[in-house]
Amino acid sequence: MGRAMRARSLVILDKAVAAMVAAIEIYNKPVFMYREETFAVLAINAWELLLKAKWLKDHGNKLASLYVPDTSAAKQAVSKSSSKTPRPRYKTNRAGNSMTHSLDHFVKGLVASKALDLEVERNLLALTEVRDNSIHFYNDNPNLSERLQELGTAAVKNFVIASQDWFSMDYADYNFHLMPLAFFNPAADAEAIVLTREQRRVVSYIENMETNSESKRHYAVSVNVSLKFVRSTASHAMAVQLSNDPDAMPIHMTEDQITARYPLSYDRLQKRCRERYSDFLANDKFHGLRVSVAQDPKYCRVRELDPGNPKTLKKVYFSESILTFFDKHYQKK
Repeated sequence: MGRAMRARSLVILDKAVAAMVAAIEIYNKPVFMYREETFAVLAINAWELLLKAKWLKDHGNKLASLYVPDTSAAKQAVSKSSSKTPRPRYKTNRAGNSMTHSLDHFVKGLVASKALDLEVERNLLALTEVRDNSIHFYNDNPNLSERLQELGTAAVKNFVIASQDWFSMDYADYNFHLMPLAFFNPAADAEAIVLTREQRRVVSYIENMETNSESKRHYAVSVNVSLKFVRSTASHAMAVQLSNDPDAMPIHMTEDQITARYPLSYDRLQKRCRERYSDFLANDKFHGLRVSVAQDPKYCRVRELDPGNPKTLKKVYFSESILTFFDKHYQKK
């Protein structure tokens, strides 16, 4: 027998991840004159596909659940037929294919069902505004780069959280690092630039969407990103290599950066697992799984109170990615 067909939701999930990877790659190119606009278009495309994948999963992988009903066609079908149950009719596009609901439809539906948080809706509304202005007119705003950086970082973060939550997506083989690697020089005289009425409206709309809140599932509307290079010989800096190439330029991560990368203590990890899984117990199974990835830097890092001292006290911290590993061994709520 041939290979079994994959569920439609998983096929669309693959497309969603591919679109987000493309958005990140475009943004991180050293020279790309249409950077923000292209990222917004691809990131929104990725999110719409991810939402449709989730919608299909929740509706038995029935494509009809994505389509926009044509009520006028249905009424005509009733009047011309003796049957009281008309065949489903859907609105069609120029090519005659059934039209799918908008991104906004799926966002609101998933927020209403508690599968998604309001912070994601606000983030996507703001990012869609950038996308719409790019497609239907143009963006010529010196403040756009900074705003897009904040919105885009949150959009990627939210995308990873949602896809892991809904599909147990494993990003161990991906470099989903967006904005800090894309260096740009903000306009030195940005404050003195006079914006047009249209530009002010776009900026105002985005600012109205932004809040300082973050949901319990760690979704965010926007994320502030700062990048600073310093010449340092500080003893507390921990050396890392973001490449397998031994000749690659080394960089240093500060204690704050490592804390952001590995935010979960042992106690917090147990708490997150209890919140996430219906069958979780802090028993031998959990300890065995935790120990099995203790040497993998994607999931775990040992922090030393006195770095370099072999007798120093040590404490283990975990990255959010370890939850993706546990998803394969526990039942999610």
